[in-house]
This record gives sequence, structure tokens and C-alpha cells, in this order.
Amino acid sequence: MSLAPVIATPLGFGTGPLGNLFREISDEDARATLDAAWDAGVRYYDTAPFYGAGLSEIRLGEALSGRPRDSYVLSTKVGRVVLDEEEPASHARSGPFEHGRRNRVVDDWSADGAERALEGSLERLGVDRIDVVWVHDIAQDAYGDLWLQKLEEARTGAFRVLTRLRDEGVIRAWGLGVNRTEPVELTLALEEPRPDGFLLGGCYTLLDHAHALQRLLPTAREQGVDMVVGAPYNSGILAGGGHFQYSDAPPAVLDRVRRINETASRYGVSTKAVALQFALAPAVAVAVIPGASRPDRVAEDAAALREEVPAALWSELRDAGLVSPDAPLPGNAG
Repeated sequence: MSLAPVIATPLGFGTGPLGNLFREISDEDARATLDAAWDAGVRYYDTAPFYGAGLSEIRLGEALSGRPRDSYVLSTKVGRVVLDEEEPASHARSGPFEHGRRNRVVDDWSADGAERALEGSLERLGVDRIDVVWVHDIAQDAYGDLWLQKLEEARTGAFRVLTRLRDEGVIRAWGLGVNRTEPVELTLALEEPRPDGFLLGGCYTLLDHAHALQRLLPTAREQGVDMVVGAPYNSGILAGGGHFQYSDAPPAVLDRVRRINETASRYGVSTKAVALQFALAPAVAVAVIPGASRPDRVAEDAAALREEVPAALWSELRDAGLVSPDAPLPGNAG
């Protein structure tokens, strides 16, 4: 059970922004951004039906349509099914993807729902197979007190069908794609079914990593389960934006980011480099997947992984309490 043989490159691309996350972007800008990612050497792409009610998958599929299928790795998610029917015009949409397509999206964590979601994804992406499938958002941030109910529905439904599809060679790996650590911890405690890895969004970053270090990462390491780090900039705040975990950043977070920015600046290093390289430091981390909606942002991400970050910078962040004393650090910084 491992993602390492499947996802072989450390920099992937998260396509949430291409589903019109927070704002509408044009098809032309989306295509230019995806072409820039390919030109920068990105060969792992993550998407989901939820991202703009299928818009992200459609745009990604169109951009990859001329690429040999064996030349890239593709992951998408189950748990939501995009319907052919649209929401009524009178229905006021809200949330981070309010600018996406108007198709109805329904929750379905059953085995049948997982297969329906995959069928829809294959059609929108225009491919014959998905490499990795994540069970999406069965966590507190999405469902509040109902999250344990959703997890149980997935355990007896989506988990089992994805295990079967993996064993049959239809998919190569599966796991959870969530923004909280607890669902992954509970799943790893099960005797069966067993995931190959997990996509952890915004919970192993410079701004939020202490909780994952306590139990999740040690358990994953013991079981040989790998991690993909999503939202390494915490919805943009570490890349110069104003959002933290899909909401406006609170003052305490803004102050922490200011201190990180000042430290990085003193060493002549970009905050993006610090953020991406920190996220990849744990032994279980196989890839980090920042998102972007502009070509120049993709180039920045690729360059950030190549930047040399001095060991003294990591030590200063740790001494200032901006990095947990238990956090793995890149290189020889400890």
C-alpha cells in the first residue's frame, strides 16, 4: 500500500482554481495555465467533480487531450455526483465554487455512487482510466456533526468498491481527500478496507501542521501509507492572497504570515519555496499540489522547489515558534 510507485514527481497541480474557485476565470486562461504546468514538467494532476460542478475536470481533460495517456498521472474524487440537470435559476448558489457550472451536485458515498461519480469523471476528462481516486471531504469542515455518518457510509460503500477496482487493476490506488486529519486517522485504524494514501488539504503546511505530526504522520509511516499535500499555501495566504482555509484570513494568521515573509525575505528566499519544501519534508510526503489560475504562478511554483533554502532559515523559523519542534525539515536542517 503506497502511492510512491504511482506518483513519481514531487510537484503536482491542484485544479481547484480551474473550477472557478472564488472567481470566474476564462477557458483561455485555464488552458494557458495548464499548458504552463505541462511545460514546467508537471506530470501529476488532481481534480474533482466538486470543483465547479465538473468544470475543472472538463478544462483539464481538454488540456491533456493531446498528451499520451501514459505520460501523466491523474487523480479525481468520489462522494459527489454531478447531474445532467441544472439548478433552478432561482437557486442562489454560495460557497467557494459559486461561479462554477450550474449543474446539480449531490452527495453519494455508496458503492453505486462512487461508480457513478467515476463514470462521470471519465466522460468529462475524456480518458479511459483514472490512476488515483480520493474519497472527498468526509470531514468536519464539510459536514459538521454528520461527518462520522458520512465516513461510515463511505466505509461500507465507496471504500469497498475502490478496493475492488484497485484489486482488479481498474485504478492504481485510492485514499481519502480531506481537509482534516481525523477521518484519515480513523480509516487507518480499520482492519479493512485499507487505503494506499491520503490527500491532506491545508493540514500539513507552514501554518497548520502540529496536529498532523501528533498521530497521523507516525501512523502513516508505520503502515507505509503515503501523503499528497494539497493547498500548501492554505488557500492562498502563503502566496500573497487573502484567503486562509477558504475564508478571509483572521488577524492571527495574517501576523504569522507576516513573520514568515519577513524571515524568508532576510535570507533572500521566496515564501513559496519555504512553504513547498516544508510540505515535502516528511518521509511519507510524495507530492505537493499547489493550484494556480495564471501561467506565471505555475512557473513560480516550479522555481520554488529548486530554490536553495539555507539551514539557518529553518532553524530561525523553529526557534521563533513558527515551525513545530517535531516537524521534519528539508536537507540537513534537522
